[in-house]
Amino acid sequence: MVPYYVLRGERLHTLFTSMFLHADLWHLGGNMLFLYVFGDNVEDAFGHGRYLVFYFLSGMAANMAFIWTQLLSYDVGTLLIPAIGASGAIAGVLGAYLILYPNARILSLVFIGWIFIVPVPAVFFLGFWLVYQLLYGMLTLGVEAVSGIAYWAHIGGFMAGIFFGLVWRGRRRIRTL
Repeated sequence: MVPYYVLRGERLHTLFTSMFLHADLWHLGGNMLFLYVFGDNVEDAFGHGRYLVFYFLSGMAANMAFIWTQLLSYDVGTLLIPAIGASGAIAGVLGAYLILYPNARILSLVFIGWIFIVPVPAVFFLGFWLVYQLLYGMLTLGVEAVSGIAYWAHIGGFMAGIFFGLVWRGRRRIRTL
């Protein structure tokens, strides 16, 4: 998805199709790890159909956030920087998870001299993740070509996830056996 074309009303399909492309196996693997850890719980809460709609809307929100931050750049050339990956949509899953399961424990690797596996409350794990995105987003605003990571797309997806989590949290599916 290249902001320049989308803003001109061209190649609008790339707002959707870009979510299926990844830069390399590490990019794909990282996205799949986060989707594996957080996605099934959010899907259980929303239901299959609503989760699918939510996932794609979060990805669209992420793309819109990316476009918006590129417009804030002083360099018009940043509008030609493409965005790919499902990271924004998966960030939406993280935002919804934060709202739905703030006290759930996430097994995390912690490096303090040794490597420990520590259960961390979701509110801390995802809060740290969001602060990290915001920090690097501010440091790389308008220069995603330097970092190669669209931090503001992650933030946009996360905010969409928080929104849908708040709107749909009272409508959790009840599982029947």
